[in-house]
This record gives sequence, structure tokens and C-alpha cells, in this order.
Amino acid sequence: MSETPGGQTRDHEPPDPQAPDRGLRGEAERHLRALAGEHAKLREDQWSAISALVADRKRTLVVQRTGWGKSAVYFIATALLRASGAGPTVIVSPLLALMRNQVEAADRAGIHARTINSANAQEWERIYAEVGDSTVDVLLVSPERLNNPGFRDQVLPKLTEAAGLIVIDEGHCISDWGHDFRPDYRRIRTLLQILPEGIPVLATTATANARVARDIAEQLGAGATSADVLVLRGPLDRQSLHLAVVSLPAAHQRLAWLAEHLTDGGLPGSGIVYTLTVAAAYETAAFLRDQGVNAAAYSGKDDQAQRLQAEDDLRNNRVKALIATSALGMGFDKPDLGFVVHLGAPQSPVSYYQQIGRAGRGVASAQ
Repeated sequence: MSETPGGQTRDHEPPDPQAPDRGLRGEAERHLRALAGEHAKLREDQWSAISALVADRKRTLVVQRTGWGKSAVYFIATALLRASGAGPTVIVSPLLALMRNQVEAADRAGIHARTINSANAQEWERIYAEVGDSTVDVLLVSPERLNNPGFRDQVLPKLTEAAGLIVIDEGHCISDWGHDFRPDYRRIRTLLQILPEGIPVLATTATANARVARDIAEQLGAGATSADVLVLRGPLDRQSLHLAVVSLPAAHQRLAWLAEHLTDGGLPGSGIVYTLTVAAAYETAAFLRDQGVNAAAYSGKDDQAQRLQAEDDLRNNRVKALIATSALGMGFDKPDLGFVVHLGAPQSPVSYYQQIGRAGRGVASAQ
């Protein structure tokens, strides 16, 4: 079927049933370029998810590797739904660092995002008013907030009634089988059961095996009367990541290897060194500084200002290595991160996969 420059069907041709879909995809591509650059193109599974959420109002699970573009799905879906008159998107997000990155990404896409978390309690009333006035496109809340009695009883019912889209980020946390199960995520199943019909729901994760994916999909279907949950699962391999094991039995040997490779270029760019304990993080960072390496420590025992500063220093290459516990996890985004080293094995292969997934998102090769 040919079209006029304005996109209308010519009179002598039968209408094309694909035309509305093509128009929606064109708008989705336009929003993607605003988010990711003028040469960006939607992946087929990205489009499948966006179409399912916007056109079909389905519940959808996206299991794709780190750096694939899962956040683009919900930001583009938000823009399209808002343009059609839908209410704001509510994103359940597990970490403050992750929320900060999401707010910045939303801003690049021209989407107004606000957060409700323990660090901004003085702003809650104003944010609730902005949501009520529909001047907020995206509201990010922590799973713990869903279990707060005041929020659960007074705010959540109005919010879900007006929402245009519900997003469960890091969706593996909803599963009893997930490696990072968060008890407060249990509340999400109850939330899904009381959602009005027709509000689409999206869960995203990079770290769900088949059993976890089945469990998430089953929970996503709670209270739904429409068709089954759409599951879009892709390969989790990353060609930019080069994995290796160095067998060094003694701690002093491991530290010597690390210092050597951080100073001779063996570990490119800047990156993360994961330790198993807080004490090891600080001891390793101190040792490396003594060897002339610009290194800093990072743990959950640091106050928020210290953690933010350390993240910013790494993101802007002011340090060669951030020596961190698993507290530096979901939510840290640095596309050119050159390496991730583990001084000791993480608690599971899934944790290992998630942590190494910080590296190599925007570079051809990472160690």
C-alpha cells in the first residue's frame, strides 16, 4: 500500500490493517532516538513489548541481558501511553542508585520522573500533588514503600486507580526462587490483584533462569482476566565480556596480581573490584593506594553522601578502581566500565552474572 507524505491511505487502495501499528512503531522509534541517539533502532523484542503494553494493555515479562535496553521499553511505553491520555507510570525500583539513573534517563527522553523514597520524605506531599495534577509522567517507589501503612492505605489505592502503566524493575526480586528476593516485593502480588482491568504491567530483569521466569510470570498474572502474560526472553551472553579465572591461593599473591594489572594496563579503563567483606574492601583499597593505584573503597556501611561521591568518581574516571562489596550492585550504570574483578567467589552464579554485567555495556571489550 502506498501512502501520501502525510501518511494517509490513497483513495484507490484498500486500507492497510498494519497502518496503525506502523504509526505507533514510528512514534516509538522517535522516542527511542530521543533517549539513545539519532541512530538508535528498536530491537524486535523491544517493539513486541512496547506494542503489547500500549496497544494490547497486556502484562509482560522481559528477560534480557544487562545493557539490552529494558528501561527504553518502559520509558517509550510511558511516552506513548501519556500521549493517548493515560495516567502516570508507577515504577517499583529496589535501590536509590537505580532510581537516580532512571530519573536521568527519563529526563533525556523528555519524561518528568519523580521518586518517593526514604531520602526525600519532605517532598512527598508535593510529589503526591504533582501526581494528582498529572504533571508527573513517572513515579518511582521502593518496594518498602508499598508496605508502609500510610502509603498502602491512603496513597496506593488512588495511585493504582489513576496509573497508566505499572513497572516492576529487577523483577527477579518478586520470586521466591530469585537470587535477590526482597520480602517487600510480596506486596506487589497483592497490588496486581487489585489493579483495574486494562492497566498494563511490565516486569524486567536480566537475571532470571527458566524457573524464576515461570514464577515471575505466574505472579504477574495475579488478578488478570485478560490473556496470559507475554514472556520475552533473549540470550544472556555478552560478546563484549571476556571471562577468565586466575588461580592464586594466597591473599598476598592475589593483591600483588591486582596491583600489577591495575598499573600495567592489563585491566583497561576503570572498573570495580568486588570483595566478600567490608574489611577486605577497605584493606584492599588501602593496599592499592600504597602501590600507587588511585583506588577507593565502597560498602553499605558508608553514608549516602560517601557512596554517591564514590559512584560519581568512578563514573567520571577519577579513580582507577572502586573496591566494593555487593552493596555496589543494581543501579550503577557506567557504559565504558572496563573491568570487574572478584577477590573471592560471589554467593551464586546468578550474582556473578549480574555483577560482571556492569562492564562492557558501551565498549567493544571488557575484562
